[in-house]
Amino acid sequence: MRVLAALVVLALGLVACSQAAAPAPKGPKAGTYTGSIGAASYLVDIPKSWNGTLLLYSHGYAAPTGGNPAGDSGDATTKGWLLEQGYALAGSSYSSTGWALADAFKDQVALLDLFGRKFGKPKQTIAWGHSLGGIISAGLVQLHPELFSGALPMCGVLAGGIANWNGALDLGFATQVLLDPQLQVVHIADPGANLSRARADVAAAKAAPQGLARLSLIAALGDLPGWFNPLAPEPAPSDFGAQVANQVSWEGTDFTYVFAFRAELEQRAGGNPSWNTGVDYAKAFAGSTDRAETEALYRAAGLDLQADLARLDGAPRVTADPAAVDYLDHNLTFDGKLGRLPVLTLHTTGDGLVNPANEAAYADVVASAGSQDQLRQLFVHRANHCIFTPAEQIAAFQVLFDRIDHGTWPATDPAALDARAGALGGRYNGGSLPGSAASVGIAPAFVAFTPTAFPRQFDSRSPKP
Repeated sequence: MRVLAALVVLALGLVACSQAAAPAPKGPKAGTYTGSIGAASYLVDIPKSWNGTLLLYSHGYAAPTGGNPAGDSGDATTKGWLLEQGYALAGSSYSSTGWALADAFKDQVALLDLFGRKFGKPKQTIAWGHSLGGIISAGLVQLHPELFSGALPMCGVLAGGIANWNGALDLGFATQVLLDPQLQVVHIADPGANLSRARADVAAAKAAPQGLARLSLIAALGDLPGWFNPLAPEPAPSDFGAQVANQVSWEGTDFTYVFAFRAELEQRAGGNPSWNTGVDYAKAFAGSTDRAETEALYRAAGLDLQADLARLDGAPRVTADPAAVDYLDHNLTFDGKLGRLPVLTLHTTGDGLVNPANEAAYADVVASAGSQDQLRQLFVHRANHCIFTPAEQIAAFQVLFDRIDHGTWPATDPAALDARAGALGGRYNGGSLPGSAASVGIAPAFVAFTPTAFPRQFDSRSPKP
């Protein structure tokens, strides 16, 4: 019996040695993978040596009449760095275009499930995305915190759906009252014709001092920045002519959503989810960052600013359809509860499409939920929407990776961030910007910045109309 026992022990030892000496299982094969899950396509990139972290990318707004390809990053240069560092990338196209949050949440979670079955379960997953992808990324960690280790929303619609579409209504309402009563601001019958009419109104208005003054008032009610071109310096605080010219450019961009794309949202929501009942536009103007500019332009044009504000406050109000409000509330309003998850945001200071005041609204609701230690917000001093260099984005990723790995936030002051980005070299400190036909070198431009309060904030604490 003793001999038998010894042989059993010896055999077990040999099995153990054999198991210890066995080669480690191989990870998924490196490469690019495409496919579809229902109506959504997907794109996955596996690096040569996967480090176990998956970065789930959510793309921005896809126009209702445009294409809808899948993407797993915002630009090729940042993507290349992430793959070189061993991060796997994945992203879905979503099953529909437009305000597709409901589909995006479903499709991105389905992609995570497919990734786990096809490539292996990640050690950790980080949500990231630009613009509409920013609200989707922040929404994913709110709705499915168990699936993620953190999030990096960039230039995100972080005040939520109701707040931003109410802000769009304010721009449209002011344009209708001040420039053209025939414009449709809700229940838009013909989006293309409505947008063409609005653009013609702007073109006519900007040709005269009186029209420019009113375009400035419209911009002031949306706190639109007086800086549009990222290749040009920010206009001086007293250069009101340059500021209003830039705001007119922003109105040309924003009006696509205000007077056309709203129709897609209303169809999806089953009615109009926006309202301005009870809004005091004179009070809103008094708190605008653009107030001095508008007052100066009204004086120069010989117009009565108070009379125009009275017109706005006396005009019939727009009421919302309750069922549509409920839809947009679910897609999406933030509750600020981050739990254990770190969230890092990135925004340009001169963004007139998704105003940086979105960051103030998000920070406020996060603080109200007691999760402020989980949030850091970074800003780049640059005009336009989502205009970051690869180096600035990579520096943001490095901060988030450090926070996830070590449990504490590293230095996020502008000097530390600029040093991170600068150390990456010329390959990553540049890119193609709007207005430039070629790649240009761009120095890191992180800045200490406090955005103004969102004009009409709406979050989980807010009453519905």
